[in-house]
Formats: sequence, structure tokens, C-alpha cells
Amino acid sequence: MTVFTLTYPAIDPVLIEIGPFAVRWYALSYIAGILLAWRYMVVLARRSPAGITKEHVDDFIVWATLGVVLGGRLGYVIFYKAGYYLDHPLEAFAVWQGGMSFHGGLLGVIFAIWLFSRLRNYSWIAIGDIVACTAPIGLFLGRIANFINGELYGRVTDSPLGMVFPGAGPLPRHPSQLYEALLEGLLLFLVLAWFASRPGTFERRGFLSGVFMVGYGIGRPVAEFFREPDAHLGFLAMGATMGQLLSLPLFAIGVWLIVVSRKNVSP
Repeated sequence: MTVFTLTYPAIDPVLIEIGPFAVRWYALSYIAGILLAWRYMVVLARRSPAGITKEHVDDFIVWATLGVVLGGRLGYVIFYKAGYYLDHPLEAFAVWQGGMSFHGGLLGVIFAIWLFSRLRNYSWIAIGDIVACTAPIGLFLGRIANFINGELYGRVTDSPLGMVFPGAGPLPRHPSQLYEALLEGLLLFLVLAWFASRPGTFERRGFLSGVFMVGYGIGRPVAEFFREPDAHLGFLAMGATMGQLLSLPLFAIGVWLIVVSRKNVSP
């Protein structure tokens, strides 16, 4: 039986290369995600009762960037390769070799929000609601960059959606990076944007943060059913992947935030 598959576009991961200087799509996705999130945060700040000024939004973007990078790297070291980095501790700082964790980056951003809000005298939950609406932008662009790099590809499939990824063997695989871009990125962004546009939503402090966590806590595990698990981890408890297990508490916290937001209404 002939299996029809899609053609992997094989885009060069390096956008521009001049001598030793190279601009990669992955780095560009981070930069574009931060810039777009910054501009969107300025717009949302006008609707929010948090009272954060544009100047403080500008300052916070630096804090958030550090939270994403440092938290993402630390999360990868702890959640995905703790044993390896215990034996090779100095390599934990070799970020150019790759290895970032969304869940670690999220914890880093949450800490950045808490510390920034404490120092600037803002409600950290109210600031978190604004940030939550912008997060899917970076997730979408990051997954597109994963697809361009031909990394974090899906499981082997005979589906017409299958693609043969370079370095992943001759068999077609799910383009799971695109599934994640749609679920964690585009769809979640649209859901949050719709809620954010409704009167009174921002007054329910924690609601938008909860929606983000619930949405990611559903989208990531669903996409993981199509994604090839990390080779050094494989399948874990009950056939789940690390990404699925880490998303379970995120979903639970999101539900809790949505429930308590009914009582946590800004005056």
C-alpha cells in the first residue's frame, strides 16, 4: 500500500550568515516573541485595573526575558537531564548547545512577575493575567522554529500528515511541532484574546492566568500523544511523557485560579 505524505520544506535553520555571525530562526523566534508580547502587553495594560504604566511594562519585559531564559534552562536541567548534569555540572551553562523547558520558563516568569510586582507595588496576580494573554505568542513562534530546525518531531505515522524529517530516519512522522503551534499558540491566544475583550474579565484577578494554564494543560498533553518522547527519557509512568506529567499540576492550578477568581474581584 502506498502511503502519501507531505513534503518537509527543509528550511535552512540559519536565516542570515556573515562570516562567523549567524542569525538563526530559533533566536529570531525568541526576539520576535518578546517584542510582540511587549507591544500586546502595552495594549492590555490599558484595560487592566493593575494600573501598570507603559514605562513599567518596558522595564518588566527585561525581567520576563531573564525569567524565560534562566528558568527555561534550569527547568531543562532539572526536569529532563538531572542525572547527566549532576555528572557534568559546567555543561548546564552551555545554553548554546540547546535544551530549554517551557515549564521551567513558566516558573521563571512567575518568579519575575512576583518579584517585579513586589518591588513596584503592583498586584502580581493582576500583572500575571496580562502576561498570560501574551504567552501564546512566544509559544507559537517557538514551535514554528522547532519545525524549521527539524527538532522535537512527532511519532512515526502512516497518516497523510506524515513528513520525513532530516535526521529522524526514513519513516514519515507527525509534524507535532505544528500541532503544538496551533494548540498552545494560535488557539490559546484566540481564546485568551476573546476573554480579555469581554467587560469585567480583568477585574476577576487570576481568571486569565487560570485559562492560560488550563488551556496549556490540555493542549500540551494532547500534542504529546503525537510527539516522539525524548530519547533519554522515553515513556514514563502509565505510558505518559515528561511533558504530559509536568502539565498535570499546571491544569489543576489553572482550574483552582478560575474558581477562586470569582471571589477575587478587583474593586
